Amino acid sequence: MNIFVGSLPYSLQEADLQELFEAYGEVTTVKIIIDRESGRSKGFGFVEMSDDEAAQKAISGLNGSEVSGRSIAVSQAEDKKPGDRRSGGFGGGNRGGGGGGYSRDNNRGGGGGGYSKDSRGGGGGSRW
Repeated sequence: MNIFVGSLPYSLQEADLQELFEAYGEVTTVKIIIDRESGRSKGFGFVEMSDDEAAQKAISGLNGSEVSGRSIAVSQAEDKKPGDRRSGGFGGGNRGGGGGGYSRDNNRGGGGGGYSKDSRGGGGGSRW
């Protein structure tokens, strides 16, 4: 079972997190999420345990417990849905956007598109 662990102290290492969960059963993987730009912990991570019953006990036993002065949040991780990846940049995520364009013919508009801050997408075409 994959377990989400949040509100982690930024100084906590993966080995420390593994040790916490090993008190409840076999831990197969531990991953603390690191910020790409700063190289520091984002304060959350994931622990995978092979036995679902042991994982449930770990969730119950560790959720709300104090680790290095912080109360951690522990829950079953939700499965990532296909296409649910957040991406940045123009047209990324739910922000819309679209292709631009133009038309040489005065009777037809050009393509719309552009960047939009909300989910309605970019707007407006133009003639050339």
